[in-house]
Amino acid sequence: MRAARLIKMVLLLQTRASMTAAELARELEVSERTITRDAQALSEAGIPVYADRGRAGGYRLVGGYRTRLTGLARSEAEALFLSGVPGALRDMGLQDTASAARLKVSAALRPSVRDASRTAAQRFHLDAPAWFSEPRTPELLPAVAEAVWDDRPVVARYRRAASEVERTLEPYGLVLKAGLWYLCARVSGTEAFRVYRIDRFTAVTPGPERFRREEGFDLPGFWAERAEEFARSVLRSEISVRLSPDGVRQLPHVLDPATAKGALGTSGVPDEQGWVTVTLPVETEEVARAQLRGLGPEVEVLAPASLRERCARDAARSAALYR
Repeated sequence: MRAARLIKMVLLLQTRASMTAAELARELEVSERTITRDAQALSEAGIPVYADRGRAGGYRLVGGYRTRLTGLARSEAEALFLSGVPGALRDMGLQDTASAARLKVSAALRPSVRDASRTAAQRFHLDAPAWFSEPRTPELLPAVAEAVWDDRPVVARYRRAASEVERTLEPYGLVLKAGLWYLCARVSGTEAFRVYRIDRFTAVTPGPERFRREEGFDLPGFWAERAEEFARSVLRSEISVRLSPDGVRQLPHVLDPATAKGALGTSGVPDEQGWVTVTLPVETEEVARAQLRGLGPEVEVLAPASLRERCARDAARSAALYR
């Protein structure tokens, strides 16, 4: 642990011209007294760390010293490619690995471009979860992420309806979708790949041996295919509605935008008032009823009759409230 901290300290000083004890303590998450001891240990080991005294003082490397400890380990190289999603790195327990990788890359760069990571971070930040939702990191995510990185099978217990199921899985990849973490895995002993919500796992036990990963596995392609299948499986019913021009514009805001676009693409010719008839795929009548409330008087349900009657009763109750 101390050796890793000393290396990180040298890389920090190589990347920046000078750093105060307070700045180093903050970066390395230790006390200033520990920084003083570490600087002395580095000097005794032959690394020319010099301490400038006074208010403007700090620690620096002298004599143009440059460490050769800039080679990336495999885990650091992998984490580096995820540096644009700091929240995901933190959730998976990889923030320290990514930090070390960024330091090594910065130390190997020319002085004129060493601040590239800082300037890039000032210009782009990814905030994946939707508005008005509080993302929660699943407790078992770091254990699952470690198994994914090491290609180790896991015995996982997860909640399914009112019961718990146990499976031995070969974890291939993780997906963060709208603040929720999913595991794409193959069930051991089969060719079946499945998707699991990690917050439904109740126990994860990694195996001692590594599994042989299918080299051609395409995680983005697999996820896109399964997401499309999921969307089709959820939208099991159809309803027919009339939409005003305002209703047409608002429809993508109350339904899934892709579903709304597809439905509007098959709509008929507008009538004299500009209203169009559209067939909408929906999960259930109850879900459709809740979604269509957002359109108010800009939509009229035509079929099925049961949904039309329920919407008519809702409209009558609303009208009575505003008399």
